[in-house]
Amino acid sequence: MATKTELESLESLLRKLPEEDQAEAFRILYGNMPEELAIHPAAAALAEQYDFDVAAYRFASTPEQRRSPRIVRIGVIQTQIVEPTDAPIQQQFEGLCNRTEQLIHAAGAMGCNVLGLQEAWTMPFAFCTREKHPWLEFAEPVDGPSTHFLSRLARHYNMVIVSPILERDEIHGGTIHNTAVVIGNRGNIIGYHRKSHIPRVGDFNESTYYMEGDTGHPVFATEFGKIGVNICYGRHHPLNWLMFGLNGAEIVFNPSATVGALSEPLWPIEARCASIANNYFTAAINRIGTESFPNAFTSGDGKQAHHDFGHFYGSSYVSAPDGGRTPGLSRIRDGVLVSEIDLNHCQQVRDKWGFQMTQRLGEYAESLKAAAAPNFHPQVIADAGLDWSSNGNVIQASPAPAPQLSAPIRQLAFPTQTAKETAEE
Repeated sequence: MATKTELESLESLLRKLPEEDQAEAFRILYGNMPEELAIHPAAAALAEQYDFDVAAYRFASTPEQRRSPRIVRIGVIQTQIVEPTDAPIQQQFEGLCNRTEQLIHAAGAMGCNVLGLQEAWTMPFAFCTREKHPWLEFAEPVDGPSTHFLSRLARHYNMVIVSPILERDEIHGGTIHNTAVVIGNRGNIIGYHRKSHIPRVGDFNESTYYMEGDTGHPVFATEFGKIGVNICYGRHHPLNWLMFGLNGAEIVFNPSATVGALSEPLWPIEARCASIANNYFTAAINRIGTESFPNAFTSGDGKQAHHDFGHFYGSSYVSAPDGGRTPGLSRIRDGVLVSEIDLNHCQQVRDKWGFQMTQRLGEYAESLKAAAAPNFHPQVIADAGLDWSSNGNVIQASPAPAPQLSAPIRQLAFPTQTAKETAEE
């Protein structure tokens, strides 16, 4: 659970500004701000009853003459764990299912068409511990209990749900993956994507548990748009975002679990930058709370053994193809955020900026192929007047030879009189 010392949100600080300054501050920080939408009474009642936040926004787009608007509502959910981490596994799982269902009902009441859940939503984020037992008991196949649980809700609300789980591939020796299952609005499994980039930083010891993904960069064509899923650490890799765009994504979800001491200054930037560079909508999702584990653990960073690795700061948000974004959800409370978008906005921004038209994929492809080769040498043009070490550092600067000029330097004579004085003479 979050401590009392945790800040509610960045937006709570901005709203302390004088009212006449708030709009300008939000414009500078968040670009083209979406308008707030009214909260449906049923969603408001659920939020009051079960103690979570609901926020809703509408992004503007330009009406077109030859295309009808493609209006879709996309949503994200952030939650903290319900049961302590030493509770029985099934009890922890059922607690999270019950809590998540409460928030899904609110998203459904808000008319959400595509909903994204946070990374490994079915379990505590136990990958800091390096303990296989009991955490791998949360692993399940793509068509496992969490998918069956969500399929009913997806069908009931005519909603596509992105469900990130810890997957056990039972066909291939029980291999573990960090996987997002895309559940269609008819309760069907459209497909799945496995996390491509595995962190090895601080307490995030995830390579102990699962392998790099082998599913490429799939985009799932649904009734409500073309969806990609860039799982957590993949947001630090611009080429990961690029590939979803090249495959035609209009919305890319970034289900995450990240703590304040490590990444919070990066959080408001990365998904938004991806929207700008690739001209699609992004939905950044982070869990909240501080999760404490029974056994202390270390991570080779010089710190004393500890039972938690910090506060998950939530702050989930949605960003538009032009870089405009919603305010974030709370840093300390469960929440649902729904944004109404027009998928036509993606092409409108592409037409305006021309990023896709002016990109040099062929040139990049050649350079990337060269960079991946064992005999790669960076394209560096060195100053020949400097002595260089083998690792590219300057050893000593040699006196530069005087340039050899083919003609003497012409001396410029500067007039001492003004044009007016000359004319008077």
